[in-house]
Amino acid sequence: MQKTGKKDGNDNSGRHQAGIHWILQLILLLVFCISAGFLYHHMVAIPKENRELAETLKEDFPGEQLPEDPSGEGQPAGEKSTMQPLVDLAALQDQYPDIRGWLTIPDTGIDYPVLQGSADDPEYYLHRNYKGEQDINGSLFLQWNCDVLEGENLIIYGHNMNSGVMFGNLDKYASSDYCEAHPTVLFQTVDGVSSYTVVAVLKADVSMFPFQQASFQDTDGLLSYITQAKALQLFDNGKILAADDVKQVLTLVTCSYEWNGARNIVVAVREPGA
Repeated sequence: MQKTGKKDGNDNSGRHQAGIHWILQLILLLVFCISAGFLYHHMVAIPKENRELAETLKEDFPGEQLPEDPSGEGQPAGEKSTMQPLVDLAALQDQYPDIRGWLTIPDTGIDYPVLQGSADDPEYYLHRNYKGEQDINGSLFLQWNCDVLEGENLIIYGHNMNSGVMFGNLDKYASSDYCEAHPTVLFQTVDGVSSYTVVAVLKADVSMFPFQQASFQDTDGLLSYITQAKALQLFDNGKILAADDVKQVLTLVTCSYEWNGARNIVVAVREPGA
């Protein structure tokens, strides 16, 4: 009888341990499912919705069809490029006045409207979409004191999202091969579509490089800005510029994580006549 009682005790203890083990497995499974759902929501669902918002915007406001002139002979020297508009920007701005332009870097996934906040709230679109709705991805946005038509340095910020949306692919420019394969940045304003060529890629903070400087007092200030960028560039892409070639620059900025305040920076110069 004693042996039987002892055996029953062991059986009860074993069943109790098995029950605890099963509960732990269930808890781990639930934690895994919740974590997977969270990651899917933030890495797939929200980025997909974000891209679809931009695609819908382009579909709803298509660019006006322009006559093709492959020779370029119909375009007077020094005038804006007559390349195909990316969107109907005038109609778009009627509905969303804070949209200043549309930025596209072909074959990179970067194809978004560019918003602009005010001096009172310069980072308004850091966590909002073009509708002004809260969005973890935010928007591409122009520095508050930049003038898209007259500005010398147009500074555009965007989140470095792991999903690749916004400026999530901008850090790929740290590869010279990627930069060589994607040298052109297109930016449409009410004045037309301008083509910019990437001249420098760097990682820096504001103490190393004045990427927040929107205008320059000296006549050669913009060229000096580019010279500073090239002095810090990650690699030499062979672009050599004359003073007469530099009229306006795009500076694309997103976070980098090598040190506090580090930024991935791509500097692109507007093509002459564009």
